[in-house]
Formats: sequence, C-alpha cells, structure tokens
Amino acid sequence: MRHLLSAVVVCAALGLAAFAAQTQNPPAQQPPPSPTSADPYANNAAPGTTAFPLAAPAGKDSNARTVAPPGAINQGPFDPATWKYGGAFNPPPDAKIWNPVKLKMMQGGKVTGGTLFSATDPSTYCAMANAGYDFIWTEMQHDQHDWQAVSRMWRTCPTAKAVPGVRVAYTDEREIQHALDAGALVVVVPTVDSVAEAIEARNWTYFPPLGRRSNGGGQAFDPAVWGGVPGGYRNTINDNVVLVLMIETLEGLKHADEIAKVPGVTAIFAASGDLGNFSGYRQGSPDYERAINIVHDAALKAGVRLCGPLSWRDRPDFTCFQAGSETAAIARGVAAELGPLANTQAKPEVGPFASAAKRP
Repeated sequence: MRHLLSAVVVCAALGLAAFAAQTQNPPAQQPPPSPTSADPYANNAAPGTTAFPLAAPAGKDSNARTVAPPGAINQGPFDPATWKYGGAFNPPPDAKIWNPVKLKMMQGGKVTGGTLFSATDPSTYCAMANAGYDFIWTEMQHDQHDWQAVSRMWRTCPTAKAVPGVRVAYTDEREIQHALDAGALVVVVPTVDSVAEAIEARNWTYFPPLGRRSNGGGQAFDPAVWGGVPGGYRNTINDNVVLVLMIETLEGLKHADEIAKVPGVTAIFAASGDLGNFSGYRQGSPDYERAINIVHDAALKAGVRLCGPLSWRDRPDFTCFQAGSETAAIARGVAAELGPLANTQAKPEVGPFASAAKRP
C-alpha cells in the first residue's frame, strides 16, 4: 500500500509540474495556413476572434440591396452593371513584368515553345524546360496527361529557363482553371470559332475585373512557384499571363478579326495543320495560303502577336512558334551528338535485327 501511495504522489507532482509549465509557457502558436490558400482569412493572426462591425444585425434584414453601409464606394441600389470595381487587387504602381515570355513578346522578340507531348516524368520536363525554349507547350488536347502529373512536373523546376505553358483541350472553366492554378503562364486554346468562345477563354484566364477566374488557390500561389513574385501573384498575374487563341477552322477564319480584338488576347495562332485539315488544301496552295494570310491580317489589325509552327520562323510578322515534341528533340539531339556515327549499326543476316528482305 505504501508503494501505491508513493506512486500516486509522484504522478500528482508530475501533473502539477506539467500544468505549471503550460501556464508559464503557453502552447506554441499554430503553424500558418498553407501558402497555397487564397482564403482572405487564412492569415488571421487570431483565428476565431475576427470582428464583423459592418455585419447585418442578427436576425434582421439589413436592407443591403438598396442601402450601402457608410463609407461604401458603391452607393444606391445594388446593380452589377454600374458596380465600381475596388482597388484591393491592383498591382503596385511600379510593378514590372516578371513573366519572361510576356516581357519578350512586349519587346517584339520571337518566342518559341517546346512541345511536351506524352512524357510525365519531371526529369524529362525539366530537361526540356532548360534546353533553350521560352516556354513549354504541355499538350493536353491530344494526349492523355492528367492534371496531377502536369502539376508535379511544373513544380519540380518552376524557375527553369522555359516557363510552364499548356494547350488545354477546350474553352472550359475547369480546364483553364486547372492549368492556371497549377502555375501555367502561357495558355493556348484550340479551335476558337467565334467571339463568344474567345470571350469565354479570356474570362477563365483572367481574374476580375477583366475576366471571371475564381480565386481558389492552388500551387501557383505557393511561394515555391509564383506566390513570392514582386507585387504578389493575385495582383500581378493578369499583367503576366499569355493567352494564345488558335484559328483552325473556316468558322474561325470568318471571325478572326473580331476574335483577335477581344481584350486580353495576347496572340492568335495560325494552325498550320488544322487549317489544311478544315480547308482541304495543303501548304503552298493558293487557297491554303489565303487562309493563313487571313489570320496574319487579323493579328496586324488587332495589334496582337502572330503564332505558327517553328518552320515559319522566317515568315513575315510571325513572332511566336511551336517547336517539336520531346521525342523529336531527343532524336535531333542524338543525331547532332553522334554526327557521322549516327545510324551506322551493324546489319546481321539473321535474327530479329536482320533486314526484312533477308529474314527467313
């Protein structure tokens, strides 16, 4: 019994000591919320104690639809058509462009995107991104990439020489939002046929007031990606994102002038393959060249950049190009490295490596 009492006394003493230590040394402050959050309350220094002095009285109609609180900029009845957008997300007055692709376009330089067609390995992406291109055109229209794989590649080397870019599958809020929240700085939208589609692409690419992009967070807000850019990501991305719309169909040609003039469009792309596919003519024929020139003229009249395949890098007024895929780049690189030693393999007379003519 004496041993039991001693144990109880020891435990009580330890408990009192622990309590005293807690009162003298309060628990460590909780770690800050994830930097990928776009929640305006995420950085509240005292969570749970926020005051709401302008909140509607409990259980009463505040009449906010017709009467504004004192000091509000927007007075009178609420009307979205006359709403004066606030300055909470304005970039700093001295903000500079931090996207090198946007800056190069503004300077009139020729911009080239290397196409990552099927690879999902981050090391392959990063090798492409450091090979000399201005941006990487990650293919989401014609390949089976998923956004998790793309996000993983982009966050592995966000500050590589080439910035992350993507061709989405269609003008869709989900597609474009996934791309931007993952960190895309160049967005290419295919088969734009009308002004309505151009506006939709623009709306999902830009935050208000120019567009309708939702402020939902994602790795683009992370300091390891773009969260630490001068002026802040949310306040400066509208000035740094590059939006390229592809003219690929006869309907797109019909509306090319109006498409190119939609505010927020950085460049239009004369789709070399699909303009042939939809017109029925091959490059070099008068009808095909007429189609390309319609896109050319639309870009000039709107004052936007003109894009095409890399083989057109010397074509007048083209300053934005799509280069080959990662597999094509590997083949070219090996050929350049080996020189005269390339494709000099021995030719067995038998077995699986024998020429078809000599196989038994």
